[in-house]
Amino acid sequence: MSDVTTMRAISQDVLGGPEVLREVRLERPAPRPNEVLVRVRAAGVNPTDWKHRENGGFLGEPPFVLGWDVSGTVEAVGVGVADFRPGDDVFGMLAYPFGHGSHAEYVSAPARWFVPKPAGIDHVQAGALPLVSLTAWQALVERAGLREGQRVLIHAAAGGVGHVAVQIAKARGAHVIGTASAGKHEFLRSLGADETVDYRETDFAEAVKDVDVVLDTLGGETSVRSLGVLRPGGVVVSILPVGSDDFPREAERLGMRAVRMLVDADRQGMREIAALVESGRLRASVERTFPLAEASEAHRAGETGRTTGKLVLVAD
Repeated sequence: MSDVTTMRAISQDVLGGPEVLREVRLERPAPRPNEVLVRVRAAGVNPTDWKHRENGGFLGEPPFVLGWDVSGTVEAVGVGVADFRPGDDVFGMLAYPFGHGSHAEYVSAPARWFVPKPAGIDHVQAGALPLVSLTAWQALVERAGLREGQRVLIHAAAGGVGHVAVQIAKARGAHVIGTASAGKHEFLRSLGADETVDYRETDFAEAVKDVDVVLDTLGGETSVRSLGVLRPGGVVVSILPVGSDDFPREAERLGMRAVRMLVDADRQGMREIAALVESGRLRASVERTFPLAEASEAHRAGETGRTTGKLVLVAD
């Protein structure tokens, strides 16, 4: 048990494999004006976590505490916070990339990054949702303007972002095509996917045509080749923000749109996500949970690339 001045957290002193992660004691943060101190109950583990663990990414050299998803209980509020009070259950995403730090017992962050946790889901479900849901929402709705009746192709549709994107696209009234290995097709159909493509056996660029929107979660050549399945005026939104100039150049040549983006914290987006959860149209599939102290095992599981849905750390 932690005392009132310290907390458990998962940190690292060097870049490397899952073995560099270790449980440490850090000073427990205090909320500044317009911030809330949240007792973290659950926090998702995402590919960006193990990529930063291994190569530093946007964060540079350690030490640092990873994690952007948060579901928990407000412990204290800073001066000026009007929307929450101690005891409120909330969920949200810390600002990407520099708001990291949710793989710990507590996190202090701006109140506007959080919304009330829907009563119908537990903290594990809520902790799995923020980063992947905001990514999918911002890509499909804000960047692509996905509308009812449009056709959307979602790459890696059974993964963290993908399986949420399928549900958001269906909620928008779209016709959804998802790529995944054959063993995950039944899962995709249970989420509402209208068509499935086994990427191991079938070239999506040959099998899929006349798409309005492609959500590219893979990057590289997938971004460029996805342009070829679009209808005139269509758009490929890649959640991998860097890569070859071939992607925008080919889009311009074909008269299509190419968009690269990073997710960011957004209260209005979280409200939309919460509303979808409350209406029963969105739910995270959680393959496995891990105690906070076993963060390294969660990273190992995630890096296999075989996860369906999400992995979640539980801090209780």
